[in-house]
Order: sequence, then C-alpha cells, then structure tokens
Amino acid sequence: MSALSIQGLVVHYGRRVAVDGLELELAGGEILGLLGPNGAGKSTALAAVAGAVMPSAGKITVGGVDLAADPLAAKAKIGFADQPPSLYEFFTVAEHVAFVAEARGDRDLDGQRRLLADLGLAGIADRPCRELSFGMRQRVGLAAALVGDVGVVLLDETLNGLDPHAARSARDVLTAVAGRGVAILMSTHLLGVAERLCHRIAIMDRGKLVVDLAAGALDAVLAGGPGAVEELYLSKVADAGPT
Repeated sequence: MSALSIQGLVVHYGRRVAVDGLELELAGGEILGLLGPNGAGKSTALAAVAGAVMPSAGKITVGGVDLAADPLAAKAKIGFADQPPSLYEFFTVAEHVAFVAEARGDRDLDGQRRLLADLGLAGIADRPCRELSFGMRQRVGLAAALVGDVGVVLLDETLNGLDPHAARSARDVLTAVAGRGVAILMSTHLLGVAERLCHRIAIMDRGKLVVDLAAGALDAVLAGGPGAVEELYLSKVADAGPT
C-alpha cells in the first residue's frame, strides 16, 4: 500500500486548470522533489493533498484512507508546511510546536525538544513566533510539519531562505524522518537540494506532470555530473518569459 496515492487530480481556479490530471504514488520512506516554474501547480497540488483546496476531480488516499471519504482520518496522517508558514503569532516557538503535536495526540515533550534542537531552534524556543525572521519561521513551520505520528509530510518551498547551517540541519532531519518510513513530498526551486536530498524527482509544467524520475532513472541523470538536473529541467520546461 502506498503512503500517498494521487490519482487523476484536477484543480480549477475559475476557468483556469491549475492541476491537470496529476498521478503520483509515494512509498513510505521516499523523498520526492516536485520541481517546476512558478504557476506550474505545485503549491495547489500540495494544498489539495493537505485538504486545504477542493479538487474538481481525482482521488487522494493517505495511508489507504480516502481523503474525500474520511478527511479527518486522512489529515491526521499529514504534516504540512505551507508557504508562507502559517504560525500562531503569539505562541512561542515551543508552544506552537507543542500545540500542533497535541492536536495529533502527541505529548512527548522530550521528543519535541530534540526536534527543535536538531533544527537549530532550541535557542529561540521561548521567543514569540511574531518576532522571528523569515528563515526562522521556515524552520518552525518544518518542525510543526514533522512533529507527532505523521505518515506523509508535505513541504512547500520550506527549505528556501535557510542559511547553510540551517539547510544542512533540515536535510539531516528530513533524511532521518524518511528513514523512519515517512513519505516526504516537497516542492522546491532549489535544484541542488533536490539532487542531494531526494530519492525521486518529478517536474510539473502548466498543471501537468512532465517528468517522473525514480531510483535508477534519477541515478542515471545524476551520473551526468553537476548541473545534470538543471539541464533536464531546462529541456522539459519552456521559458514562458515575463507576463
């Protein structure tokens, strides 16, 4: 059984088709990097999987649970870091993460402290979220997505804006989380991050999936050396130019 199954997902914004027949299956422990230009439909697809956007068609199952048929049970298995991060501004960092964890039935305060430390947030755990810089907010959003017993994690450009130390810490944490069997679907424009972190790379353009490279196929591309993913991306996605 897939950790996440997306079958024929279609999302409209008025007359515009934002996501057009998306098909993806993620196994537990898999990290999939979702690439594509601005407006390709990446964020909309993630929001639909999280239950924040109503699809026009298609089926989404999370750990075998149909999102449409049992949304609460499906959403309970999902951690979602949206863009920009949705934080409780007057909570401290520790309070925000603890609140999200408790909503998922997790009261492991020691585990929450370890997660904050691993993401470099221990030193600001008592600061209100409203006082945080962009990069710190990104890390808090990531911590909230990962805390508790989730089976699927959705990250929408969550590693953007991190300094090199924070970015490495985030990659290490995500690798460890995937090692525990959690499936991670992350949209990003950071091709280098996708090359280093992801087991699989997919590319969307104009709402459609145009590339899906798993395991061996991705390894073959990466064997082309630095910039190989960039070259693949440029060959599959046309430059639309200014609009």
